[in-house]
Amino acid sequence: MTIGRDDRIIILGSCFETGIGLRLRNAGFDVCINPFGTIFNPRSIANSVSRLVTSEPFTSRDCVPMGAGAGKICSFWHHTSFARPTEEEFLANANASLAEASRIWKECNKVIINFDTAQVWRHDGKTVSNCLKRPGYEFTHEMLTLDEIIECIRTIRVPGKDFLFTISPFRHLGEGAHVNTISKSLLHLGLQLEGCDYFPSYEIVIDELRDYSYFDADRVHPSEEAMDIVFKRFCEACVRI
Repeated sequence: MTIGRDDRIIILGSCFETGIGLRLRNAGFDVCINPFGTIFNPRSIANSVSRLVTSEPFTSRDCVPMGAGAGKICSFWHHTSFARPTEEEFLANANASLAEASRIWKECNKVIINFDTAQVWRHDGKTVSNCLKRPGYEFTHEMLTLDEIIECIRTIRVPGKDFLFTISPFRHLGEGAHVNTISKSLLHLGLQLEGCDYFPSYEIVIDELRDYSYFDADRVHPSEEAMDIVFKRFCEACVRI
């Protein structure tokens, strides 16, 4: 897939993809970036795409008090950047973002999707986009199967739009490097089996740069320098002049 300044673009995924989207916007491209905030796993991204298609507003049933004494309201659909002091404020903000993004979704012709992890967290059996700092015992945690990832990809790829997929080089090390490797491998395999257009963000950072100097101090987030290199490669490979 290639993009030009005449395209309307939506980006969904992790904070890594937000960085690419902001660079595209600063370069003059028409891009909508993460209208639910950063999202990490294929199931949550597929759910978000379905919500953009239906435009179904959020209601008080979706409102969830954040944990850790935050004193704010959010939802399991959203990143905590959407949290507000009251339900009314949260719903006004969340639904305004949804309405605008749904309108853009109907008009856009290019979609960039960034998968970050195959691991999901569920609350009352439903996959969440963010645990909202609530106690861990409220959630179950598991790895999506390859079949489940493929199902998500098929839900995401609605007709009439061009899709480009990437995988974030962000390292999820909470359960160790081995589990992170399995997670990334499942995402790669799902995209390969479905024949998706793919840009190798992961490979550029992990296999080409291959140095912790290209990561932030936490050694899991790629640095701004790494992001600049990936964006330069993205422009060379995917941008029409």
